[in-house]
Amino acid sequence: MKLNSIINRYIFREMIPPFLINLGFLSFIFLLAQILEITNLVVNYKVSLGSVCLLVIYSMPEFLKFTIPMSVMMGVLLTFLKMASDKEIIAIKAGGCSIYHLMAPVFLFCLIGFAMTFGLSVYGLSWSKNAYKDLVAEMMSQSADAAIKERVFNDHLPGIVFYVNTVDVKNKMLLDVFIEDSRNEKNKSTVVAPRGKRFVTPENSDSFTLRLFDGMIIRVKPEDFSVNTIRFDTYDITIPIEKAKNKPVSTVKDQDEMSVSELKAYIRDAKISDELRNAAIMDLHEKFSIPFACFTLGLLAMPMGLKSAFSRKSSGLGLGLACFLAYYALMGLGWSGGKSSLFPPYFGMWMPNIIMGVFGLYMLLRVAKEKPIGLEFIPNYYRAFLLRFKNKKKASPDKKDLTP
Repeated sequence: MKLNSIINRYIFREMIPPFLINLGFLSFIFLLAQILEITNLVVNYKVSLGSVCLLVIYSMPEFLKFTIPMSVMMGVLLTFLKMASDKEIIAIKAGGCSIYHLMAPVFLFCLIGFAMTFGLSVYGLSWSKNAYKDLVAEMMSQSADAAIKERVFNDHLPGIVFYVNTVDVKNKMLLDVFIEDSRNEKNKSTVVAPRGKRFVTPENSDSFTLRLFDGMIIRVKPEDFSVNTIRFDTYDITIPIEKAKNKPVSTVKDQDEMSVSELKAYIRDAKISDELRNAAIMDLHEKFSIPFACFTLGLLAMPMGLKSAFSRKSSGLGLGLACFLAYYALMGLGWSGGKSSLFPPYFGMWMPNIIMGVFGLYMLLRVAKEKPIGLEFIPNYYRAFLLRFKNKKKASPDKKDLTP
């Protein structure tokens, strides 16, 4: 028992460094997409560094709920790859420990990853999204144009969606502006203009004004199905900022911004369509299925790491990425099938865990019985492909030997 405890502690410690390295690397990759936006906010709009850091922090739970399960899988996979290549697994088996005895530290490691992802998915995600919107609304009250994103449908304000193709920082102009104003349900309007001035925000004001030039207003009245078109030379649209901060939960929050209790109440609402209800059910089950992926992917990574066919860390890294891509593809398939009612929406969110979990358990049982897991052809195919490529390269004539 003492030997098992020493081995368990050793395996657990070995999984921590690759987990942290992969988590930091993957998080950095996701954050790279925001570097240009952060630079733009600081340089052009004089947004405080503290606000920018808060925006980055509030956006982190969105991708951490995916990177933590992936990092858990890579930590388990690379640890057992190292132990298998260093013949440590053979020594452990010779000491009387079976493969099943090695599952205790893996389970504990996956449990910690599950707790972290569960906290982010169930509690942190909805909080961070709402905090992100509130901070953007506050930034808009101070420097409204700082919240505008080029070539993105900006929906931070309730009832208003606007799109700007180009923000001319030098001339303080907005080019190719599209605004959809649905604050009045009985008289919705769409405004299109080739150019407009930046937001004009008076001090201590709860609204800002956008001035558009040479555009067109399209107004739709649902009660009589009429459409009116108005052309203008100059048009000012005033947007209240305070409503963005004190927005009603029932009318403004998107499904991914709702907490578990809010999603349950939304699902019970008889007024919503079946499509929206299915999407809400999938959002609810996704909050629990993604954290559970720590156990599923950890169980899958352990037998893959134990097989000597994947003894190289580089091949193990590629295999881990392939497994996570397969999990993500199955999740996309689940979303499509759940939305189209091909199968129950809750099943679509749990389908990746079921398929990958069964596959991982099957491989673990075979590895415990010293049987091949059935994936040995992958490194053999890879080596054969490299060999054919090298032979083809040697057989091809060199350019400098060719005569004109």
